[in-house]
Amino acid sequence: MPELGNLITAMVTPFDRDLKVDYDRGAELARRLADAGSDILVSGTTGESPTTTADEKLRMYEVVREAVGDDVAVVAGTGSNNTAASIDLTKRASETGVDAIMLVGPYYNKPSQEGFYQHFATIARNTDLPVVVYNVPGRTGKNIEASTVLRLAEDVENIVGCKEASGDIAQIAEICAGAPEGFRVWSGDDAMTLPILSVGGVGVISVASHIAAEEIGEMIEKFHSGDCAGARAIHHRLAPLFSSLFLPSGNPACVKRALEICGFPVGDTRLPVVPASDADTEKIRSVCEKLGFA
Repeated sequence: MPELGNLITAMVTPFDRDLKVDYDRGAELARRLADAGSDILVSGTTGESPTTTADEKLRMYEVVREAVGDDVAVVAGTGSNNTAASIDLTKRASETGVDAIMLVGPYYNKPSQEGFYQHFATIARNTDLPVVVYNVPGRTGKNIEASTVLRLAEDVENIVGCKEASGDIAQIAEICAGAPEGFRVWSGDDAMTLPILSVGGVGVISVASHIAAEEIGEMIEKFHSGDCAGARAIHHRLAPLFSSLFLPSGNPACVKRALEICGFPVGDTRLPVVPASDADTEKIRSVCEKLGFA
């Protein structure tokens, strides 16, 4: 089983013209990302997890696992706001050959910190796979506090890291400083990768790596090797790309449009997400062309 790398792409789910999952295109995209040096998260938010069925998710886990071989880590997004359903999907995902599980913070029901703890611990104790906790309060409605993450890291052996998209660098630094050895923190926001690296993070679970995986991987490598100036230069170069993928049309509409502009179309989005607007499309096109990706 490959170890989770510093760069993991939160892969989009390709759809055909009828908005059915295009598994062949998914396999092509997975190989493309793997060749660029990225591990792969299947069925995260960017993969439109709220509007894909459990069967579609499970089939895509299998397709990506087969497409990239045994040297690339495949992470299955199996979390939801229903603990029992998350346990069931996690168990079924483990049979597809994935290497790890990612669990998003429960959304809408907004549990207490004890509720967060019990939710993640219960799911993790129902699998032998490594588990990554995902904190994204801008989408879920409630923050998973550092004390809760650290408690999980200490108490539950197979909770091995977290994806942090709170934007709170003090909180992220507290997790990095207090976590047991081997617990890893990934940025959940491309624009925050370099700041999170500076306080002890290992890398990023990325959207922009659909377009710029090699450069993002180089940025992370430069930082870890001590070339902070080199890492900073790459961050500044890619900053317009990071911004362009989170325009008002949102994620994954913007990154799907960017892939189309850069010559690798993956179809549209399922409602309630709609395709990128004309105005956002022109901004994305301009950035991709200026950076030489299109």
